[in-house]
Amino acid sequence: MSENMLKIENATMQFGGVVAVDNLNLEINEGEIVALIGPNGAGKTTAFNVVTGVYQPTNGAVWFRGEKIVENHPQGKMKKLYKGQHAGEYTQVLAPTPDKITKLGMARTFQNIRLWKSQTVFDNVLIAKHCRVSHNVFSATFRLNRKEEAEQRADVERLLEVVGLTDVKDELATSLPYGKQRRLEIARALASEPRLLLLDEPAAGMNPQETDELTAFIGKIRDQFHLTVFLIEHHMDLVMDISDRIYVLDFGKLIAEGTPAEIQNNKRVIDAYLGVTEDA
Repeated sequence: MSENMLKIENATMQFGGVVAVDNLNLEINEGEIVALIGPNGAGKTTAFNVVTGVYQPTNGAVWFRGEKIVENHPQGKMKKLYKGQHAGEYTQVLAPTPDKITKLGMARTFQNIRLWKSQTVFDNVLIAKHCRVSHNVFSATFRLNRKEEAEQRADVERLLEVVGLTDVKDELATSLPYGKQRRLEIARALASEPRLLLLDEPAAGMNPQETDELTAFIGKIRDQFHLTVFLIEHHMDLVMDISDRIYVLDFGKLIAEGTPAEIQNNKRVIDAYLGVTEDA
């Protein structure tokens, strides 16, 4: 059986009187490409933010590779220490931060491109390698680990070749065409060596040719890097072509799940989402 890569369990995210995600349950197995779709405002990006530690859920939990990484902790919740010199004492439970979740093997892109604008293509990817380095601040400051630095730069060169950006590696990130900026953002996420890659509307703003190229690209990197992919997307051709399974949100609630064929023929999904234009 495939490893259970991600499990969202009874997740709720409430902002005042607004429930953006309402008791969401879903599971993703290793090697799958799973899409989360729904109308604008359905709670899709909020769900991503809960998974990646940007938001601490109002209720529920997130499991990654069998380990609980996110859960609701009421402000001031304490836990008892059972080992070490402070055994018997209590300490406050802290929510995991996005950087710690990244180190566990999860990476994401954003709906709005967030590249380092003043940096080159090469440096955008190289900076993202920092979470996998072994040297500390002292050794980095005095460049004591030159071998590791050389290995990182070689890794970046190889990664840029895989994603087709070698010829523009010395250009500023913002000088790239839109489609290549999207590809660079994915390359930067890959630099952190994830097991699970979350893509938030990767085809947003792309023309049909760029979207077709992205569809092939996602399948390629899934296979080449042995990834599991969880994506949010409004381009239904891309979703239906590449997804193994699809979950559908509407007003924060999960209204359907299944294969692309099952989702396309689900009356509730058609009424809520597929039966209206993207501009509606």
